[in-house]
Amino acid sequence: MKTIVEYLFRLTILGVLLISCNSKHTENSTVAINPIDTKFDALGFYNPSLSINERVEDLISRLTLEEKADQMMHNTSAIDRLGILPYSYWNEALHGVGRSAAATVFPQAIGLGATFDADLAYRVSSAISDEARAIHNRSKAKGYNIQYNGLTFWTPNINIFRDPRWGRGQETYGEDPYLTSIIGTSFVKGLQGDNPNYLKTAACAKHYAVHSGPEKLRHEFNAEVSQKDLWETYLPAFQALVEDANVEAVMCAYNSTNGEPCCANEYLISDVLLGQWNFKGHVLSDCWAIVDFYADNGHKVVKTAEEAAAIGVKSGVSLNCGNSYGALPLAVEKGLITEKEIDEQLAILLKTRFKLGLFDPLGTNPYDAISGDIVDSKEHRLLAKEVAQKGIVLLKNNGILPLKNDLPNYFVTGPNAASIEILLGNYYGVNPNMVTILEGITAAINPASQLQFRLGAMLNKPSINPINYATGNAGKCDITIVVLGVSSQLEGEEGDSIDSNTAGDRLDYNLPQNQIDYLKDLRKTADQNPEDKRPIVSVITGGSPINLAEVEALSDAVLFVWYPGEEGGTAVADIIFGKVSPSGRLPITFPKSLDQLPAYDDYSMIGRTYKYMNEDPLYPFGFGLSYTTFSYNDIKVSSSSISKTENLTVEVNVANTGNVKSDEVVQVYISDLEASVTVPNSQLVNTKRINLEPGTSKKVIFELSPKVFEMVNNDGSRSTESGDFKIQIGGSSPMKRSFELGAAKMAEAVITIN
Repeated sequence: MKTIVEYLFRLTILGVLLISCNSKHTENSTVAINPIDTKFDALGFYNPSLSINERVEDLISRLTLEEKADQMMHNTSAIDRLGILPYSYWNEALHGVGRSAAATVFPQAIGLGATFDADLAYRVSSAISDEARAIHNRSKAKGYNIQYNGLTFWTPNINIFRDPRWGRGQETYGEDPYLTSIIGTSFVKGLQGDNPNYLKTAACAKHYAVHSGPEKLRHEFNAEVSQKDLWETYLPAFQALVEDANVEAVMCAYNSTNGEPCCANEYLISDVLLGQWNFKGHVLSDCWAIVDFYADNGHKVVKTAEEAAAIGVKSGVSLNCGNSYGALPLAVEKGLITEKEIDEQLAILLKTRFKLGLFDPLGTNPYDAISGDIVDSKEHRLLAKEVAQKGIVLLKNNGILPLKNDLPNYFVTGPNAASIEILLGNYYGVNPNMVTILEGITAAINPASQLQFRLGAMLNKPSINPINYATGNAGKCDITIVVLGVSSQLEGEEGDSIDSNTAGDRLDYNLPQNQIDYLKDLRKTADQNPEDKRPIVSVITGGSPINLAEVEALSDAVLFVWYPGEEGGTAVADIIFGKVSPSGRLPITFPKSLDQLPAYDDYSMIGRTYKYMNEDPLYPFGFGLSYTTFSYNDIKVSSSSISKTENLTVEVNVANTGNVKSDEVVQVYISDLEASVTVPNSQLVNTKRINLEPGTSKKVIFELSPKVFEMVNNDGSRSTESGDFKIQIGGSSPMKRSFELGAAKMAEAVITIN
C-alpha cells in the first residue's frame, strides 16, 4: 500500500500535468506519469510496453459477458473495479468539431467539395483533429466523459450525391466518385494524423453502402443496384478510404442493399470490406439500425432484439450505435451466438481505443499536450474563410461584379442575410463569433457609405402583412444584394429539418415561391426608372441543387455560397467586392427540373449526374465563373499510342487572358470512345488548382495511371480495352452547357491504347 506522502505527491504531479495540458501544442512533448489510481498499475492492459493485441486480450479476459456487451454500444459505462472510465464512441466532426464545446465552424462538406482541393481538405481536417484533441483534453481534465467529447468521429460522409432531392447530400462532397475519393482520403488522413504509434482521432467512412435517400424510407428501403453501378459509382470512395487512407471505422447504413440490410449484408461486409479490401478497423451500425432488423417499420428479418444483436455481431458489426447489443447475454443464453464470437468483435473494437491512447499514462501520447488555445484560433478562422472563398460559385455575372465598396448606398435584404443558421448546415459546431452575410458586407463597405437592411421576406411562407417597406429600397439604393435560398430548416436529416414535411428531403426542386415573388418585386422596383435601372446581386444559400432559372433571369449576378461556415459573411463580401476572384466549382449537376431525372428511389445511374445524363442541365458539374477569363492550349501527350500498363503524361498550357488575378480549377476528363459496354459520357480523373496573375500562363502537367482508362464491366469487374480515348482538359466538365454559360473551350487530345 502506498504511503500518504507518496499518494499526495502523485496528486501534486497530476495537478501539474493537468495544468501543462493548457500549454501550447508541441508534437514531441511527452510526460510519463500515469494518472490512473496506482492500485490498477499491475493490470496488463494498462501497460504500454505490451502489444495492443496483448493488452486487448488481457482486458477482455477480465470482463463479464454483461460488461462486454456494454462496451460494444456507443455509450459505454464505467467499470470501477478496473479503473475504466465511461467512453462515448459517438462524436461528430463533419465540418468542425460538432455538438461539443465552441470550435471552428468550417463550411459544410459540400462547400469543401466545391473547392476541388484535396490539399485544402487535409489542412481543414488536420485543424479539426487538433481542436478535437484540445477539447477532449479539457473535458477529460474536468472529468466530463460524455457524448461528443471523445475521439472517435463518425465522419466523413462519402455517399454519392446522386439525386438533388436528398436532404443529406449537403454532408457529401458531391456526385463524382473520384472527387469524393480524393477529398475524403485527404480528410481522413488529416483527422487520423501521421504518428506511427497513435491515432490523433479515429475517422469513419459512412454510410456503407448505396445510401442516399429517401430519408422517410431509410429504415426499410431496399436499394436495388447492379454490379456495374455498385463498382463504378457507389463503392470506389469507400475502397479508397480503406485502402489508401486506412480509415479506422466504417458505418453500415440503415437501408438494405440488394435484399439484405446493410448492417447484416454478407456481400458488402464479409466479401468486399473484410475480404477483398482487407479492412482491419471496426464496423459500426448507424444509430438504432440494429433495431431496424425487427421493428415493424424496419426490414423484419428477425423477430427479437437478441436475434438482431446476434446477427449484427456475426455479420462483423463490432459497435452498435444504440442499445440492441444489451441483448447479447440473452442471445448467448439462447444459443444464438457464442461468447467467443462476441470476444472476437470486441477485440477489433477495443483496438481503436488503444490506438487513441485512451488506456495509456497521461503524456505518453503526444496529442495529450494539445492545448485549448488552438480552438477557433486566428489561423483556423483564416482557414475557414479560405475554404468559404474557394467554394463560392459564381453562376452569372453581367459585369456588375465585383462591386466598388464606396458606393453612396447599399441595400442588403432577404430571409438569409442576417441568418446564423445558413452559416451552419447540419452536423455543426458553434462559437461566439459567427459572421453573417449582412455583417460581412457591412464590415467591407467604406464607412462613408450607407447600408440599408430589411428582411423583406421569410424563408418559406408569404408575409401576412400586405405592406412591405423593403422593396422600395431597390429603386433608391445603388445596389441591392438579396440573400435567398434554403437552410437546414428545409433540408437535412430525418428529424432535424423541423420545417420540412418530407423528412428533410427536397421533393420540391424550386426555391420557396414567396422568395421568387419577393425577387420579382425587387426587380420591378429596381427597373422602375428605365433610364436608371438599379442592379441586383442574388446570393443563394443551400446544400443541394436548386432551380435557379428565374433567379438568374431576374438578377445581374448570382452567387451560390452553400453553408459557408463561421467566416461565411466575410468570404461572401470578399468575393462581392473583388478582394478575391470566385473560383468554386459545382460538385454536383444542377438539372433544369426534376423531370430530367429518374425516380428518386431508382438507384440506377442511367440518366444521373454529368457522367450519365444526356440532357442539358441548368448548370453542369465542375462549372463556375471567374472575374477573369482563361484559355487552354497546346495540349501534349507523352505518346499518342500506349499499352494497357503504361502511364501517360499530359500537359496543357493554361493562360489568364483577363485582367484579374485568380485561381483556376483545372479538370481532366476521359471518354472511352470504343467501349463494348455502356460507359460514362466522360469522367473526371484528375484536377489541380492553380493561381495565375493577369496575362500570365502556366504549363500544367498530369500523370495518368493505367487505372484511369479502365472500364467497369457489367459484372463489376474492371478491365481496359484497346481503342481510342479522348482526353479533355478545362475549367468545367465537357458538357455543351458549360460552354454556353461561358466556360473556356477545353483542350483535347485522342490517344490509342493497344
